[in-house]
Amino acid sequence: MKLLVLLSRFPYPLDKGDKLRAFHQLRHLARHHEICLLALTDEPVTDESYAAVRPLCRGGLHVHALGKPSIALNMARALVKGLPAQVGYFYDAAAQRRLDALLREFRPEHVYCQLIRMAEYLRPHAGKFAMTLDYMDVFSAGMARRATQAPGWQRPVISLEARRLLAYEAAAFEWFRHHTIISDQDRQLIQHPRRQQIHVVLNGIDTDFFQPDDARTPDYALVFCGNMSYHPNVDAAEFLALEILPLVRQQHPGARLLIAGTTPAPRVLALASEAVVISGWLPDIRDAYASARVFVAPMRVGTGLQNKLLEAMAMRLPCLTTPLANNALRGVPGQDLLVGKSAPELAAGISQLLAEPEAAAALAARGLEFVRQHYNWAAATGKLEALFGE
Repeated sequence: MKLLVLLSRFPYPLDKGDKLRAFHQLRHLARHHEICLLALTDEPVTDESYAAVRPLCRGGLHVHALGKPSIALNMARALVKGLPAQVGYFYDAAAQRRLDALLREFRPEHVYCQLIRMAEYLRPHAGKFAMTLDYMDVFSAGMARRATQAPGWQRPVISLEARRLLAYEAAAFEWFRHHTIISDQDRQLIQHPRRQQIHVVLNGIDTDFFQPDDARTPDYALVFCGNMSYHPNVDAAEFLALEILPLVRQQHPGARLLIAGTTPAPRVLALASEAVVISGWLPDIRDAYASARVFVAPMRVGTGLQNKLLEAMAMRLPCLTTPLANNALRGVPGQDLLVGKSAPELAAGISQLLAEPEAAAALAARGLEFVRQHYNWAAATGKLEALFGE
C-alpha cells in the first residue's frame, strides 16, 4: 500500500513520546508498505537522524522547517480564528502547499496523521482520501488539568486553550475515516458521540534494546526520566524532589535521586542539590535506568501512556507511579508495580522497596513479564495496518 504519513516532528532521536511512537510504527509499516513521510520540525535535523529514518521511506522523505517568525504569526492567526494555539503553532501555509503537492504526485492509498495538531492540514482533503487520525493523547484533558495548577494570570489562558482543544478534537473526528488513540482512558475523554469507534492502539517496547542490566551497581536510590521541558514531567519532577524524596530520606538518609532527560526546564534545574542530580540529555537513556534501584513516575497531570514506565519495567526495575498513569498502563497494583496518589503513599512504597531488596526484585520481575506480554510493537502496528486495509 502507498501510505502518506504526516508528523509534527521528525521522528528521531527518540526523545519525545510522539517521536518514539511514530518511529516504531514507521519501522514496522515499512516492511509491507511504501511510505512517503512529511515531517515538520522546529529544530535542526542531524545527519544521524536522517540516516535512521530515510530507509523507512521508500516513497520519499520530506522535511519542512518551521521558522520562529512564522510560528508566532500563525499562532496569532489561530487566536483570531478561534483555533487552538497548538494547531496554530504547527500550521504553515507553505507546508500546506507541500502536502497538497505530495497528495497529487504520490497519490497515496491511505493517509496517516499523527496528533490533532496536524489535522488542519487534512481538513481540505476530508472525503477525498482514506485517512486515519492518531489522537495519541487527549491534549484538551491534559491542558485542563494543567489549568487547575497554573498561577492565577496563566489560568484563563490555559483554560481557553483547553476549551478550544476540546471542541477541535470533536470537530476533527469528522474529517477522518478511522481514529486511533493510545489508551481507553484517553478514548473516554474525547467529547464525540461516536468516540467508541476510536480504536485503541497501544505503544510497544523494544525488549531487545531495553534489557535488564545486572552488571552495573546502582549509584542512585531513585530515577525519573523523560522530556524535562514537558509540563507534566516538570510537575512530576518537582513533586518527587520536593515532596516525596524528603520523606524517603527520613527512612533512608543517603537516598539520592537522578532526574534524566532532554532540555530540563529552569524549574527542573533548580531542583539540583546534594540529594538530587539533574543529568540533562543522555546519549543512552538506558544508563539512567541502570544507575538506580527504583523507578518513580509520580505523574499528576497529562494524558496518554508513559513510555518511561514501559522502558523501566523492561529493564527490570521495580516501578512506582500514580493512578493517573497506571489507568493507561493497566498494570495490577501490588503485582506489576506499586501505585500511590499522595507523597506519603509513594514515599512509603519507595522506602519499602529500598528496605526489602527481595520484594523489590520480585516486583521488578513481574513488571518485566507484564510488558513482554502486553506491549509489543509488531502487534500494535498490526492493528493499525488492519485499519488501513478497511
